[in-house]
Amino acid sequence: YGGQRPPTAQWTATAAGAVILGRSPSRVRVTHAVIGRMVDLGVKDANNMGAAMAPAAYDTLSALFADLDVQPDAFDGIYTGDLADVGASLLVRLFARDGVDITPVYSDCGSMLYGDNQDVHAGGSGCGCSAAVLCGRLLRQLNDGALTRLVFAGTGALMSPTSIQQGQSIAGVCHAVVIERED
Repeated sequence: YGGQRPPTAQWTATAAGAVILGRSPSRVRVTHAVIGRMVDLGVKDANNMGAAMAPAAYDTLSALFADLDVQPDAFDGIYTGDLADVGASLLVRLFARDGVDITPVYSDCGSMLYGDNQDVHAGGSGCGCSAAVLCGRLLRQLNDGALTRLVFAGTGALMSPTSIQQGQSIAGVCHAVVIERED
C-alpha cells in the first residue's frame, strides 16, 4: 500500500481481558454505572477516531459527575478507553470549556498501553486497550490498595468501512462505571 499514516492515526491493540461480576462479596466492586448515548459531531476522518469518540466521553462523564454530584477529584483516576493522545487532549479541552480540570486524575488507556517508547502516532485503538489496561493494571492497583475509587469509561466508534467510503460521519459512544475498593 505504501500510504503514510497521519499523526492522528492510532494502532489497533491486539489484546483482551475479561472481568467476572458476581454476587459474592468482594473488596473491589462496581458501585455506579452510566449507559452513554450516541454522539455525532460530524467527524468523518477514520484516521482520527479519538476526535470522533471524545464528545461521547465528555457527554457520559458529565452525566456521571452530575448523577453523583461530584467533581473529577472525587476519584483516584478517570480512565477512558481508546481516545489516545488526540482524543484525550480534546476531552480535556471540552471539560476546560466548562471550567473543569480533569488533568490531575485523567488518563486514557490508548495512550497508556504502548507507553512513550514506541512510535504508535496518537496511541492505541480498540477495545483491547481498555481490556488490557483495566485487567492488567487498574484492577491490580485497586486490589492492592494503590487505588480506591476510579471511573472506567469505555469508548467506541460506530462506523464501518462502507459508511466511511460513503463519506458518513462517525458517531461515538461511551459507557462508564465507578469501581471502588472497600475495606
